[in-house]
Amino acid sequence: MIDTHAHLHDTAFGEDLPEVLMTAQQAGIQAIICPALDAASSKHVLQIAAQYPWVYPAVGIQPNSVAQAKPEDWQLIEELAKNPRVVAIGETGLDRYWDFSPFNLQEDYFDRHLWLASKLDLPVIVHCREADADVLFHLREHRAKVRIRGVIHAFSGDREVAEEFIALGFYLSFAGSVTYRNKKFECLRDAARNTPLERILVETDSPYLVPEPFRGKIKRNHPALVKETVKLLALLREMEFSAMAAITSQNARDLFRLPELPQIANG
Repeated sequence: MIDTHAHLHDTAFGEDLPEVLMTAQQAGIQAIICPALDAASSKHVLQIAAQYPWVYPAVGIQPNSVAQAKPEDWQLIEELAKNPRVVAIGETGLDRYWDFSPFNLQEDYFDRHLWLASKLDLPVIVHCREADADVLFHLREHRAKVRIRGVIHAFSGDREVAEEFIALGFYLSFAGSVTYRNKKFECLRDAARNTPLERILVETDSPYLVPEPFRGKIKRNHPALVKETVKLLALLREMEFSAMAAITSQNARDLFRLPELPQIANG
């Protein structure tokens, strides 16, 4: 399995990251994509990736962090993005749920990330929270001018929205929320049930979005638990777990252009 979104730089992993990563490998995790949230964490994810070759960094400034960004922070992102270990730009995107950054500023930074991703021929990791129409607008605007590819991380929309992102060539990454038993998540499960297999990715969004059956029982999510999302997707699609794991892993290798990865025995 490949966890395509885990914030290993988060303070939740400050004391036991080596143990967390060992547990992930024992659970059969081949690779982890580690996206940043701001300039400081962009430097941090590169440091983690330098220590653990199977962790791949993404650099960027998340929409809820752009109000605190200084001019030199964006210059740093542009420089860090040239590092050959970087496999994506992000996370970036738009967020109407929180009110931490003016929306027009979020749009400005989202466009910057999209242009940078296109310039460097890297995929973009898109945060989209209660902003489907806005994100779609910006992606369509850019796609009309330049080649752009990427993933909608922790996808939370319905089947109709999913189809619009897929039509733009984007992947959808499903996180622990697709495992939640609340009725309001049935639309999300319907989207997962009908997303083309070649466009599905899985993630934990660690340390957030703890999946069932651990929700409410542990304080943080971690990469090994991506298996719970794979299990649920396999159930929804009436597939074997191993087949869903293989498909989502190959999709991740294709999008992020990861090298051939060694098979890790499931411990």
